[in-house]
Amino acid sequence: MQYFDAEETASRLEYDVLIPALRSGMALDATVPPRQHYSLGSGDEATLLVMPAWNREFVGVKLVDVFPGNTAHGMPALSSAYVLADGGTGKHLALLDGGELTRRRTVATAALGASLLSREDARVHLIVGTGHIGSAVHDAYRAVRGGIETTLIADPHDPASAEALANSLTERGVHALAVDDLPEAVGRADIVTTATLAREPVIRGEWVAPGTHLDLIGSFQPALREADSALMARATVFVDHAVALTESGEIVTACAEGALTEEEVRTDLDRLCAAPGPRPRQPGEVTVFKTVGTGLTDLVAAVTVYTRT
Repeated sequence: MQYFDAEETASRLEYDVLIPALRSGMALDATVPPRQHYSLGSGDEATLLVMPAWNREFVGVKLVDVFPGNTAHGMPALSSAYVLADGGTGKHLALLDGGELTRRRTVATAALGASLLSREDARVHLIVGTGHIGSAVHDAYRAVRGGIETTLIADPHDPASAEALANSLTERGVHALAVDDLPEAVGRADIVTTATLAREPVIRGEWVAPGTHLDLIGSFQPALREADSALMARATVFVDHAVALTESGEIVTACAEGALTEEEVRTDLDRLCAAPGPRPRQPGEVTVFKTVGTGLTDLVAAVTVYTRT
């Protein structure tokens, strides 16, 4: 069995390779059982996630430990591993670093959503959240929206990290700015990407300008919520998988409050991926792509690592 550590996993998942692989993989015939959530009963609401998926060629499963309290100690909130096996024999083929695989497939899936739904003339990108996931967002979006001229960075819970990420990007030649006026930044942005573990909305619908596209990454259970119901009510909402109807705090809450119905949520990402070009946008339309992460995207990413030479 091969072992791919974080560095090698990352080196085989460049975004210009991974994002097209995800676009193709979303249309594949695969079995993706519901993700299993297990509360570990600790005071910081730690969770174990089990995410399997398989097709005729491969079987994969990811184990994820989510410990939100780690951030207070300067440690990552997520820790995981991925096991890839042969779909015909069940023989274990590879063990991959699940943290880097999750990080890259997460931001790549969001960037895929932006490539299909956002305006092609987008110039200002706002990233909200600067943790393990948020810090990778810029590079993924650069692969699909090369016309972005300004990257705004905000972190309401850790402004110093926003400054640090903006400085790091600036050193690489990116026009990046840390911002603390979130409503003003949201209003300026053509694309907004959130990557937080917020339990109360950090984005409000009244701040969003017509024509904006938003990618909501952070919530993966109903108690987590990055955007308010006003935003969900005015937007055309897309999800990466139908499981988001029960796992996304934004969608669950908006439906409970009558701001959205499940029938209004678009679950046809596979058809968007199969289309020859981006989906046409209506004038002034606000779009939301909510990704909760699925076993299929993990499987596609793991196979990409394993099969690359």
